[in-house]
Amino acid sequence: MHKELQLFRASILHFPIVTEAPEHDYVFYSDGLLVTRNDKIIALGPYSTTIEGFSNEQVVDYTGKLIVPGFIDSHLHFPQTEMIASFGEQLLQWLENYTFPTEKKFSAPQYASEMADVFIEQLYANGTTTAAVFSSVHQQATDALFEAAYKQKMCLIAGKVCMDRHCPEDLQDTAEIAYQETKGLIEKWHSNDRLLYAITPRFAPTSSEQQLVKMGKLVERYPSVYIQTHLSENHQEINWVNELFPDCSDYLSVYEKFGLVNERSIFGHCLHLNDREWQRLSDLNATIAFCPSSNLFLGSGLFDLDKAKKYGVGVALASDVGAGTSFNMLRTMGDAYKSCQLKGIALSPLEGLYMMSQGSAHQLKLTDTIGNLNIGTHGDFVVLDPAFNKLSQLRTASAYNREVIELPQDII
Repeated sequence: MHKELQLFRASILHFPIVTEAPEHDYVFYSDGLLVTRNDKIIALGPYSTTIEGFSNEQVVDYTGKLIVPGFIDSHLHFPQTEMIASFGEQLLQWLENYTFPTEKKFSAPQYASEMADVFIEQLYANGTTTAAVFSSVHQQATDALFEAAYKQKMCLIAGKVCMDRHCPEDLQDTAEIAYQETKGLIEKWHSNDRLLYAITPRFAPTSSEQQLVKMGKLVERYPSVYIQTHLSENHQEINWVNELFPDCSDYLSVYEKFGLVNERSIFGHCLHLNDREWQRLSDLNATIAFCPSSNLFLGSGLFDLDKAKKYGVGVALASDVGAGTSFNMLRTMGDAYKSCQLKGIALSPLEGLYMMSQGSAHQLKLTDTIGNLNIGTHGDFVVLDPAFNKLSQLRTASAYNREVIELPQDII
């Protein structure tokens, strides 16, 4: 921990408040100063006036660069780091052929520990300072992940995957083992420094009703923990859920039946929801993790951001590594833009940035500590270089000097 004051000069952009209009409710200093003490932000503002209280302090000068809040990745898989972007196929076949064989390796504690260090390193290297992460089914792998994040003082939400059927036998736990191991991990790691726990049934098909009952009991016992799983990613998956849970009206109702839908639930994907599911997600204040890179890579479908807005469902951006093809949230935002374009939706850069900073923090109930650069929050921020190569230099200069031409409506 840095005990001394640290001063950073750069252009600064962030969203100080929770908003439905990030294109308007942002703060930008073309020449700004960010000051931290003990890793907490104590001052922020224009350089010319903010420096007056710190005139004798040394300044780290990032003039020409841009400081933004650290990125928040709301859904990705720690054990899939080494198999990122493995060749094609649809979701269920991809799990069987790539994911499950790779996850078996995490039964070895030393291997899990080494990969945890690589995983955290990749997050930081790509500007991600907070993530909601699926571990493997192995308790020791989840311990290794939390230990790696703890060493780096990272804000991490994570959980041991629970699955007791429809997966390889050596990756299965049981309802009782999942309950006991999850309980132990919650008591060890939840709210330990900057670490938080998420109860993590992989998805409905890989958990028996008995296991889902146990997960619901954990939610009742530990109401401050998160819940993370998958929902309506793939048509084949949805049909399978309907066969496995014939008494439930739709996919979301499975999770509702077992008490797994609330304001701390994070549902990955949500591509093929019916109107009842949209309304219930809104009613219960749950979060959708929008995973555009993964959805495009596996051909799962296109997320309907306008429908989420219509129903008032909170959306956070996510890489979904390893079906997501990059840890880089800026690249993920680029895929979100393309995905939205294919739905006839224009996703602005500011809205995209909001969905991986203040917007995500709001959905995770963490705006008092991360997601913005407000005084009192953790000093989790990223320094971006808008002119890091020749092409970006050209692009940046062009953006600042572009003349906007209004075309007649009949030409458009």
